Amino acid sequence: MTDAFAPVSKQSLTDRLARQIRGLIRRGDYRQGDRLPPIMEMARRFGVGHPTIREALKKLEAVGIVEIRHGSGVYVSRSEEVLVLASPDYAGTVTKKLLLDLLRTRMLLELQSVADAVQHATPDHLHEMRRLLTLASQNLDNDAVLHSANMSFHRQIALASGNTVLAQLLDVVQDLFRDEQRMILSIFGSRARDHQEHLGILEALEQRDEALAVGRMRAHLEGVQDAVRRWDPEHHPVA
Repeated sequence: MTDAFAPVSKQSLTDRLARQIRGLIRRGDYRQGDRLPPIMEMARRFGVGHPTIREALKKLEAVGIVEIRHGSGVYVSRSEEVLVLASPDYAGTVTKKLLLDLLRTRMLLELQSVADAVQHATPDHLHEMRRLLTLASQNLDNDAVLHSANMSFHRQIALASGNTVLAQLLDVVQDLFRDEQRMILSIFGSRARDHQEHLGILEALEQRDEALAVGRMRAHLEGVQDAVRRWDPEHHPVA
């Protein structure tokens, strides 16, 4: 029989500490992009050892609240409450059907997010979208930077929607299928066309034209779906 009054474990202390740090972020003491105090200072403030602080921060990094940048510090990744999470242990086999299922799911989520973003996007949201697409235009031959900028653009639309659940569902899709998204970019092939379609979506958002924004997002994702349907993985494998 399990002893309900067993001593509190070190793991419980780590969990409590993670909740305390999370509380500071949620209250607005630290916002997205801010650097948290050094581990030594946090250990002193909370009255615990350095290893306990590191374990707590690793827990927060696993759920996307902070980012640990070695040699730089610990930064707040998101300040809103995390509602849904991707499984970090997912290791499914990539198939053509999986890619098409992924795109169908994105279609359902992103048509709603772009429609809501027309109504709720702030000038700051639109400015960040423009910055990301400028970065993409400067890196059409750099897969890593281009992929990151493109995915961040789609994520920014979701954030601009004002729907926290929708934005976090799209985060899960992106996090869970990061490698598959890279494959889709390679299969689609035309980086210039992909970029122009993103610009068209942004212009519709800037014009506050919901029908145009939804239509352009639909056309964009349907074009990607068509490219994946035509893809022959046996004769044209993607690295």
